[in-house]
Amino acid sequence: MTIKFCGAAREVTGSCHLITLDSGFSILLDCGLYQGYDHAFEGFNRKWLFDPAKLSCLILSHAHIDHTGRVPKLVKDGFTGKIHSTHATRSLSNLMLLDSAMIQEREAQYENHDKGRDDKQEEDGALYTTQDVKATMDLFTSYSYEQWFRIHDQVEVLFRDAGHILGSANVTLRIQENGETKMLGFTGDIGRPNRPILRDPQPMPEVDFLISESTYGDREHDSAPEETERFIQIINDTCVERKGKLIIPAFSLGRTQEIVYILDKLASAGRLPHIPVYVDSPLAVNATMVFGAHPECFDEELTTYLLTDNDPFGFNGLHYIQKVEDSKALAEGHVPCIIISASGMINAGRIKHHVFNEVDKEKNTILIVGYCSPETPCGRLREHADHIRLFGQNKQVLAKIEVMDSFSAHGDRMEMLDFLQNQKKSAKRVFLVHGDYKVQQSFSELLMKYGFAQVDIPTLGEEVKL
Repeated sequence: MTIKFCGAAREVTGSCHLITLDSGFSILLDCGLYQGYDHAFEGFNRKWLFDPAKLSCLILSHAHIDHTGRVPKLVKDGFTGKIHSTHATRSLSNLMLLDSAMIQEREAQYENHDKGRDDKQEEDGALYTTQDVKATMDLFTSYSYEQWFRIHDQVEVLFRDAGHILGSANVTLRIQENGETKMLGFTGDIGRPNRPILRDPQPMPEVDFLISESTYGDREHDSAPEETERFIQIINDTCVERKGKLIIPAFSLGRTQEIVYILDKLASAGRLPHIPVYVDSPLAVNATMVFGAHPECFDEELTTYLLTDNDPFGFNGLHYIQKVEDSKALAEGHVPCIIISASGMINAGRIKHHVFNEVDKEKNTILIVGYCSPETPCGRLREHADHIRLFGQNKQVLAKIEVMDSFSAHGDRMEMLDFLQNQKKSAKRVFLVHGDYKVQQSFSELLMKYGFAQVDIPTLGEEVKL
């Protein structure tokens, strides 16, 4: 059996790992889109380190685009096997991939128009179309948590709740090979304990070999009470005292719903100032509806909260925006408000327009609530750049920039260590993926200090025999 690391190797996006048994049966763990501007990864999304037509099956840990965003491209290039996921991941993947395809189609049309071409399928056009997504969804088979299911004579799979986003799972493979049983685990993205909406991450069974994410392997997040108080402070400072706009770049799936739920609880408690709150993202609106359709993923706190508030994602003063003209009117307005919009890295979507309009005004605040690739506009703001480039223009940064990593759906170093504790006696090797190299080095040292036998940080394309 071999593992080949085909994405998210010493990098945070583009999750993709290939398991090949000695019999030739092959399993792809995730098939994510690279989201960033590093020239070393130019062309990554169009190329494969394996033949899609020869791949046996695909297992998805969750629906975020950096874990699913190339699946239609995989199908377009010849993959015909089954796609295995949880029920909620299947529902959300349909939304996420259709949105991704429509964005690519629009960008291809604009680009081809500029170059005088009519064919949007040119080499520098869309990776895939909405038709490719429809063909992709026909290949999905979904399962509940805590249920072993067989994908091959030699392989059984178990999904456990990863507590990262709705439907997220860690993946355990029970493999029969050469008369032996080998256990291989893939953490997917490790969620956080005691977070709103979702249940806590559930540890995997003990495994022999482990592929683990490491996004925040060098830092710790704020606790929940500190987070809420700081959030209220930022809202009051921006919207009440400075009469400005609080702009929150947030991924449509997971982060937006968590922020809205926290605002809902503050509103119910009478602690939210009387200012309008806007969720300006059609995808976020649709994703929120999917959340409501999967209460089996909710934690006990939200289940109890539903007894007193039957809509945890809606309160007086909250407005969901879908129409383009309404988004433009919001961008042109001058009333103090909170605007939550995608994408979280400010590299696509309506958030680019809001930041473009508001980043050069001192009364405003841009609140960063998650990971940003360093090369993206969000990454530049996170590093306190004096200027950022949007829509071909350099914009001076005069707005206040705040960062709250505590909103992250990724566990911090100690939360990940706690999640992995039950693996240190059984795991012969741990492979760290989905993290910047310096962060991975720090997390590797922590794991070794706490008793893990061998921790590797694979490079892109590296193949390891187990």
